[in-house]
Amino acid sequence: MAGKIQAIRGMHDILPEQSGLWQYLERQIREVVQSYGYQEIRFPALETTDLFKRSIGEVTDIVEKEMYTFQDRNGDSLTLRPEGTAGCVRACIENGLLHNQTQRLWYQGPMFRHERPQRGRYRQFHQVGVETYGLAGPDIDLELILMTHRLWQALGLGDLELQINTLGVPEERAAYRAVLVDYLRDHAAGLDADSLRRLDTNPLRVLDSKNPDMQVIVEEAPALWDYLGEASRAHFETLRAGLEEAGVPYVVNTRLVRGLDYYVKTVFEWVTTALGAQGTVCAGGRYDGLVEQLGGRATPACGFALGMERLIALLEASPPAEASSGVDVYIVAVGDQATRRSLMIAETLRAQLPGAVIMTNCGGGGFKAQFKRADRSGASVAVVMGGDELARGEVGIKSLRDELAQKQVALADLGIELGNRLDVCKPCVHR
Repeated sequence: MAGKIQAIRGMHDILPEQSGLWQYLERQIREVVQSYGYQEIRFPALETTDLFKRSIGEVTDIVEKEMYTFQDRNGDSLTLRPEGTAGCVRACIENGLLHNQTQRLWYQGPMFRHERPQRGRYRQFHQVGVETYGLAGPDIDLELILMTHRLWQALGLGDLELQINTLGVPEERAAYRAVLVDYLRDHAAGLDADSLRRLDTNPLRVLDSKNPDMQVIVEEAPALWDYLGEASRAHFETLRAGLEEAGVPYVVNTRLVRGLDYYVKTVFEWVTTALGAQGTVCAGGRYDGLVEQLGGRATPACGFALGMERLIALLEASPPAEASSGVDVYIVAVGDQATRRSLMIAETLRAQLPGAVIMTNCGGGGFKAQFKRADRSGASVAVVMGGDELARGEVGIKSLRDELAQKQVALADLGIELGNRLDVCKPCVHR
């Protein structure tokens, strides 16, 4: 007998009772980003492996350990996207969206990394990314952070902390890197295996270590700020002044370096203590060299990505009422004639009441069985119809969530009556 087929470890189903919260979050994000004038872009989940090697860096954990990479039937090496920025840049270059232009773009979708599954970290996870191209000043950095701050307000999330830092430009970081490596080699006896491996590949990531045994070494390491030039410092100070003027609290975290090689100047994260180890819910910064690195003309760029699963976990603690995906009206119809008519009446109601969820009873059953289904659907109102009532041009309306008595109304007035009860687009049914 064949074994039981199950979902791949770290890849989860989103069930109907969960999808309402996902739809609510997606709707809030869409409304916020589009209110800033950003346009949606969609690109494939599958790209050539070389794209990620060139953008993320061949010696990063993502490329070395975590990517889902395989050869297709033509022998080409392909990879499921582990992040969205590289694909977005590739799409912009390929479709001529960057030369002598500025772009404000956003996207959403699944990403894939072969990591050890734990709360807030999955092998298939969902991100929303926001990317800007052609804008070099700190004003766009500030706008992106203000956008995220507005989103937290829209979602009612008040326990997120903004952490910011600057990484300077590559030349400044190279000078700092040399000093940092010398310092870390002098303290090699206190470094863990991951940090020793990163010494020759990405030593700045050592500063991001969560190993408590290394915190003294990390805290006493040379500071990147001391190696920044005047322009990099001015960029960062202008950003800080803008945040203060906007009233957005922040913390300067000089150990915030981000995990991808392409970041320069501004980096930021929104973090929470409510999710345990996976406390970062949104992260981003500036990556001015990435477009040129992937074959385009030198183009300043800045953006962020937010993790949908982590935001869902925060919202689950106190789900907003708007996240309900329940039914508004359930039509109870007994008898063949009433059942046929109910489907047509439901079509009329959907046209009259945009946004209302109208469910018909399909599958037969008497009044008692159908009312049980209506109650399980979560509907607030049941429309009750039988052959005799329809012959008189009437239907019943029964409230399912309070003790109001059933009321008979003329079929011609059903849309208006329901509109009044549900508080949806009542003008649509005025005659």
